[in-house]
Formats: sequence, structure tokens, C-alpha cells
Amino acid sequence: MKNLHFIGFLLLGLAFLLYYMLPEFSFVKLFEPIILMGILAGIGIGLIIGSIVGYISKGTALKQEQKRKELIQLRKEKEDLEKQAAELARQQTTSYTTIEENKNPPNY
Repeated sequence: MKNLHFIGFLLLGLAFLLYYMLPEFSFVKLFEPIILMGILAGIGIGLIIGSIVGYISKGTALKQEQKRKELIQLRKEKEDLEKQAAELARQQTTSYTTIEENKNPPNY
């Protein structure tokens, strides 16, 4: 948004510079209705273009934030599944060792 403001002021300054370079330049003519209409039309077009660019950039930022949240959620789910798999593997190895111990009792 700051870049858009900068470009807007730059173009406004360029328009004033071009108007100043006219051979019949006068500060009184600057406030004539036709000149004021041109300035207001330029500001209006700038606001319309700025709002469109702002809407698009905001939508893009929201989509990126949603993807970032989904990625974090998927990472958490992956860690939970890995923990559950490790716990199941640990339980299965302990159950296998107890079964094997029962099959082969020591001879006394």
C-alpha cells in the first residue's frame, strides 16, 4: 500500500509539472472547473485502481495465511500419528517378549 501511495503522489506531481510547463500557466487557471474536473477524475481513477489492487493483495494474503495454518495443523497431526505408531510398536514388542517367555519356561 505504501508503494501505491508513493506512485500516486509521484503521478500527481508529474501532472502538476506538466501543467506548469504549459506556456499559459497561471495559478488562477489551476482552479478553473475543467482543470478541477481533471484532477478529481485522476484521483477517482487512482482510488478505483488502488482499491482493486488492495482487494487482490488482501485476498492473496488471506489465502497464504490459510495455507500456512493448514500446514501447521498437518504437521501436528503427523507428529501425533508418529507418536501413536511409536507407542504401538513399543507395546507390540513388549507383548511379544512376554509371549515368548511364557512359551519357553526355564528348566529347574
